[in-house]
Amino acid sequence: MQKFNYHTHTRRCGHADNNMSDEDFVKEFIKKSFTKIAFTDHCPEKEEIDHRKNMRMKYSEKNEYLESIRSLKEKYKDKIEIETGFEVEYLPGQEENLLELKNETDKLVLGQHFIYDDKNELKIFRYHEFSDSDILRYAEYIKTAIEKNIPNIIAHPDLYMLSRTNFGKNEEKATHIICSTAEKYGIPIEINLSDPVMYIRGKKEKIDYPNKKFWKIASEYKDLKVLYGIDAHFREQIELYEKAIEVANKLIGQDIIDKLHFCNENLEAE
Repeated sequence: MQKFNYHTHTRRCGHADNNMSDEDFVKEFIKKSFTKIAFTDHCPEKEEIDHRKNMRMKYSEKNEYLESIRSLKEKYKDKIEIETGFEVEYLPGQEENLLELKNETDKLVLGQHFIYDDKNELKIFRYHEFSDSDILRYAEYIKTAIEKNIPNIIAHPDLYMLSRTNFGKNEEKATHIICSTAEKYGIPIEINLSDPVMYIRGKKEKIDYPNKKFWKIASEYKDLKVLYGIDAHFREQIELYEKAIEVANKLIGQDIIDKLHFCNENLEAE
């Protein structure tokens, strides 16, 4: 079973456990015998675009965050390997700011939560309905970000299904855009475990993602790399890690899981 995780948040984002310190997260991963983790909290915005409250750290917190993780890296170097990072969104015009964050850290995870629509207004998943052109733009944003060498990993690539009720031609096209580009550039895509944990805890009646139809298409790409991401905001997400994988695998289907090409902690295909 995968014993590394590159999708971990902290209290700074405003919607993680405020009672858990960065060190508490490290200790939980050590309990689970993880060998390597990256903290990839929701990135601060140099130019504020996402005005929602409690969604990401402030830009003024960036240096303290990085210093904290680097300190833990040294303190626990004999027990676990720790890396710095951010979860970012790509938007046109933000390339310089995103590459600046990449140069300051070990890993950038692209977790695309919003896009600009045809009117150049921000549209956010869960908050707004997405048209056919919106979900194709979502896929194109991910494609462009990869081509510009921004992310090391694509988080929850099937997130766009939160705003769709059916998996039709446009959803299929978006999936192929994401998977073909990730395969071409060797960027792993993530099976996100946050919804499976919510389902296990009885807080959701159904799992919105991972999406079986997305991952069936992904399994058809022979060189596409895949990994699991805990998307850890709370202690129990780490505690329920093995059960969450079981639920995700059952949802996707073991026949599909067996065709996916999982990567190791160095993001190299196994």
